[in-house]
Amino acid sequence: MNLQEKKEHLQEILRSYGKVAIAYSSGVDSTFLLKVAHDTLGDNAIAITVKSHLVPVAEMDEADAFCKRENIRHQFILHDEMSVPGFAENPPNRCYICKRQVFSAVIETARKMFGAGLSSENGNAAKSFTELKNQRDNFVVCEGSNKDDEGDYRPGMKAIAELSVKSPLREAGLTKSEIRELSRELNLPTASKPSFACLASRIPYGQIITRLKLQLVETAEKFLQDLGFVQYRVRCRELATQTGSAQSPTQQKTAQHSPTTALTASIELLPEQFNLFKTNQELIIQTLKSLGFAEVHLDEKGYRTGSLNEALGIKHPVP
Repeated sequence: MNLQEKKEHLQEILRSYGKVAIAYSSGVDSTFLLKVAHDTLGDNAIAITVKSHLVPVAEMDEADAFCKRENIRHQFILHDEMSVPGFAENPPNRCYICKRQVFSAVIETARKMFGAGLSSENGNAAKSFTELKNQRDNFVVCEGSNKDDEGDYRPGMKAIAELSVKSPLREAGLTKSEIRELSRELNLPTASKPSFACLASRIPYGQIITRLKLQLVETAEKFLQDLGFVQYRVRCRELATQTGSAQSPTQQKTAQHSPTTALTASIELLPEQFNLFKTNQELIIQTLKSLGFAEVHLDEKGYRTGSLNEALGIKHPVP
């Protein structure tokens, strides 16, 4: 199929769903999906955006502005990822743990927005994962993964499948580059927007995730953006102890709220912007250290998706 045929196929898929709730992050993929869904289904396409410490505030502002501009019914929901059992410990299946909770909340919110909530013995109590999985709805929740994502290590896709969340962009066979091209045709503000992954992906598996670390990463990456860097990641690692080994989970839990916990910032940039880094190196190091990083360095391998997954032996990792 050519590009226009793929877009038409996407519209056919969306029409077959009847009503859709798009899990909307304001990223390239979900913005395109939401735009096409709303153009195709009108008010039968709604947007649900999750607010959490894992997503920069600027992304939420962009989601709000886009939906207002397009006159799309939009709902924010709050998600406290730190309250999810097992999340902060940061195991390799962290994304599955988080997405199962997030999409369960998205489904419940969609039921309320479409007036599809069902009564239960517990009244307004939140439904269990099993109840959500088994309940039949007159709408479909959709998320924005694309064809390129099929070969990646994405444990979160297991939760999506378990909850019957659909991925129409993948089903239509659309790649990231094709989505960008179609986004330009639709004059979407995200056509050239850099790829983004949740802030938890900056912390190595096995090292405790804390709000302090997430805040440091968000602030540091915003600083790099303001300097003119296009694609970047600030990987936040625990420094080795004096004995040469990383902190144990017990030590991390004890120190997780301490502002004196030693952290290093490993900066990944596009190789073509290494000169911009060298020009501003002193300022970058000084600024990031003032934020709370003990050490700051440039990763000479450059920006690459999912570099922290390299420790798992995965050759083609996630963002």
